[in-house]
Amino acid sequence: MRIAVVGAGAIGGLIAGALARSGAEVAVVARGAHLEAIRRHGLAVRSAHLGDFVAAVEAAPDLRALGSFDAILVTVKSHQWLPFLEQLAPYVESDATVATFQNGFPFWYYRDKWLESVDPGGRILRTFAYERLVGGVVHASGNVVEPGVVRHLGQWIFPMGAPAGGESARTRQLAEAFVRAGLVAPVEAEIRRAVWRKLFGNAALNPVSALTRATTQTMLRDARTRALIGAIVEECRAVAAASGIDVAESVGDRLTHIEGLADVKTSMLQDLEANRPLELEPIVGAVVELAARLRVPVPHLETVYALAKTIEPAS
Repeated sequence: MRIAVVGAGAIGGLIAGALARSGAEVAVVARGAHLEAIRRHGLAVRSAHLGDFVAAVEAAPDLRALGSFDAILVTVKSHQWLPFLEQLAPYVESDATVATFQNGFPFWYYRDKWLESVDPGGRILRTFAYERLVGGVVHASGNVVEPGVVRHLGQWIFPMGAPAGGESARTRQLAEAFVRAGLVAPVEAEIRRAVWRKLFGNAALNPVSALTRATTQTMLRDARTRALIGAIVEECRAVAAASGIDVAESVGDRLTHIEGLADVKTSMLQDLEANRPLELEPIVGAVVELAARLRVPVPHLETVYALAKTIEPAS
């Protein structure tokens, strides 16, 4: 396969490096010093699971300079999708699989409607044929330690599935490529369920961590903060159920799962400390918007959303 990874940061860099090392032909879209370092020295990955290695990949600041692909993996943050649509224009009529790997509520959740907080005016949803999409969920963490070098922490699990549900040849082909690369990539018949499982933790932990500057385990060790996080998870479960998804997981199960993970700063806290835009809309605002549409009360989530908006760095 010839695969493009749009956004060679912590997660995109891990995926691109692993795929390239396994023999796939990989090109990445990156910017600035990170791009120049990849061009000169290759893409370096440091991972307790995959080991330390350097992968040779093509690299450019614009997807259009890299040619045609069998699959385009979009790993940029959700708020970066709209500026990127221009680069995707030449691929609209191609047959390339378009896979999304972002935190938060995906633009493809509904086939015929959208949330303004994620996809204003439905521009992203209308770009590609629905059957070409593969939805991915990221259970991994890491950071760019220096230009050209990404560090992988924690898990390496990437559930994926067709937004339309059921079986998909595109999903199977991409999942097989991930597995050959040493990544765990279960194929989900209902990818929305996997989205909500991840979103439960993100919607509760991310804004609270940004407000408190606390790591995940620090928040859970404090009884009052733990209760707040549990209340937000319960509200998210209610919204998921109202949208037709029974996640079949209790609040206690979700908190126990989080406790078993590494004690890290959430991505939102990392962005806040680096004065970068926060992923508030896809992770929190979208759930608040969907809850209002479905008439599900989410008072705890609305409160932390409002508070987090006040500390969001100016774009």
